[in-house]
Amino acid sequence: MARLMMRTGLWLLALAVILGAFGAHGLKAMVTPDRLETWDTAVRYHAWMSLVLIATGSGAFHFSNWAYRLIVAGLLVFSGSLYLLVLLDIGVLGAITPIGGVLMIAGIVIAAITLRKAD
Repeated sequence: MARLMMRTGLWLLALAVILGAFGAHGLKAMVTPDRLETWDTAVRYHAWMSLVLIATGSGAFHFSNWAYRLIVAGLLVFSGSLYLLVLLDIGVLGAITPIGGVLMIAGIVIAAITLRKAD
């Protein structure tokens, strides 16, 4: 599971860098400054959660598979809904974003509770 966490985190981090660059260079002329700020928020949380997966997948520590699943699901729902909100300009997608935030928080809390040192 640790390798899967690390691999997932690395791929997601690469995607965050790509989407961050797209936001900085491709979207700048196409969306309002408010929407660009929303994009930046999505990229920031996307990158942070990717780093959490990489760190925990390093093998030094282990936590529940549920934590992994919740963090990944939360990242996809939170950042994904914001990316789509900016690209498609569908305001109702903003109502989905907090669900992703709750999933990420739940994953982090479960990780903290179940964290144990690798033997």
